[in-house]
Parts: sequence; structure tokens; C-alpha cells
Amino acid sequence: MAISLVKGQRVQLGKDNPGLQKIGVGLGWDTNESPGGHDFDLDASVFMLGSNGKILSDHHFIFYNNTDSPDGAVHHTGDNLTGEGDGDDELVNIDLSKVDAGVAELLFVVTIHDADERKQNFGQVRNSFIRIFNQVNDEEILMYELDEDFSIETAITFGRLYKKQNEWRFEASGVGKTGGLQAYLNDYS
Repeated sequence: MAISLVKGQRVQLGKDNPGLQKIGVGLGWDTNESPGGHDFDLDASVFMLGSNGKILSDHHFIFYNNTDSPDGAVHHTGDNLTGEGDGDDELVNIDLSKVDAGVAELLFVVTIHDADERKQNFGQVRNSFIRIFNQVNDEEILMYELDEDFSIETAITFGRLYKKQNEWRFEASGVGKTGGLQAYLNDYS
């Protein structure tokens, strides 16, 4: 049975799933209808950070134009331009056993493409979530539903995977930021 997390809650992935290696990270959202407005295009990204809190290299920034990490551990399945339908809008597959030893953390971020030009923010987005499931048996391990109203933010850290005492753990983040993707690149490059 999946664990339902609240903001800031942390869980050890292998505790109830010994030997867990291959996981899927699903991210989802719905956008408010805005007659006459621009369509929304939300994008999921993964920042593979070293112990210094910085991206190891440009190749360790995983998104729709760089779908695979150099170590072969992280694969972004592609950009969903509309976000329509139920379930995961974008998916990242991860083989924890292949993650480069220099990677201390995987940060999962969702941004709104051209948010400033389109006058969009996460206050116009609802039903946002991040979930992790075991790819071997499709069993959902955890789910975090973001329930805050991010009325000015154009980018949000949904969650992070990090190593502590040689174990992978997940933290439900739900931290918003203005400045979109560029603000994250400035912080983590």
C-alpha cells in the first residue's frame, strides 16, 4: 500500500521494498481552463546534484531535450505538451543501482514553459502530484499531492531523492520559485 506524504515528510525507499532498484517517478497536474488564454505547457526536469548541491555537468540536467543521464540511470520519457488526461503527465525512469556515485541527490522540478510571456503561474494549476512506483511490479510506493496555492510561482520542486547512510530516501518538497527554469539553473549550476 502506497504511503501518502505531506509536505516535508521523508521516507526511506528500501525499508518496505528491500532490493528496490528500478523505480518510476510520475509527475502529474491539471490546468485551469482559460478562455482566450494560452495553452499551458508544463515540463518536468531532474537535476542530478553532487554533494556540493550543484549539477555535476550539463549532461546531468535531465529534461525533454536531454532525456538520458550519462550513467544510464535516469531516463525522461518525453515532453507531454498538453497535460491532458488522468494519471502521470510526465514520467522519469530510474535505475538506482546505476546512479553515478558522485550523485548525492535527484531534484524533481516542474516549470511552466514561457510562463511570463503567457502570464501563467502555478495558481492556475491544480491536482499536482509526484509519485514513485516499483517498475518491477508497478506497485505504487508513495504519493505526494501538492495542495498549496502557488499564486505567483512559475516553478516548483515537487520532491527529491537523496542518499543518506547509503540508502535512497525521498522528501516531499512542494517549494515554489519565481523565475521559472532559469532560476533553478542559476541556483544549481
